[in-house]
Amino acid sequence: MGKLVGKAKEAAGSLTGDDALAREGRLQQASVEAETDAAREAAEAERVAAAADLEQEKTDVELERERLRAEVESSDREQRAAADRLAAEQRAEQQAASEQVGAEAQKRATDAAADRETEQAEREHIAREQDAARLQEEARRAEQRASAIDPEES
Repeated sequence: MGKLVGKAKEAAGSLTGDDALAREGRLQQASVEAETDAAREAAEAERVAAAADLEQEKTDVELERERLRAEVESSDREQRAAADRLAAEQRAEQQAASEQVGAEAQKRATDAAADRETEQAEREHIAREQDAARLQEEARRAEQRASAIDPEES
């Protein structure tokens, strides 16, 4: 609206020969154009600043996303490492238990074999004692028969 008023003043000043009014009209138009240009430049500056802010926000969001991704990956690695350690411990415990069972079975087998050998040795000892007793008895009878046959040797 100020530009129209300025044009009107310029036209009126030109028609009436009032150079001051014409100049005032031109200055008013120039002032309105300057304000319009300033407003346009301010709007452009705000748009550029908003775009820069948006770009900075995008960068910040991307940095945060990368930080969170790294944090999640680190957490995942730690969980996998813990799971691997647990699995290794379980395998070691199972192997130790298996070795213990094997050792106990081996000990029982060794003890059983030793018991069988001891029993066999005892049976052989008893058999030898019985053989010795039988032989002594036979020798005694043979001596008795011999004494009965040759009474002078007694």
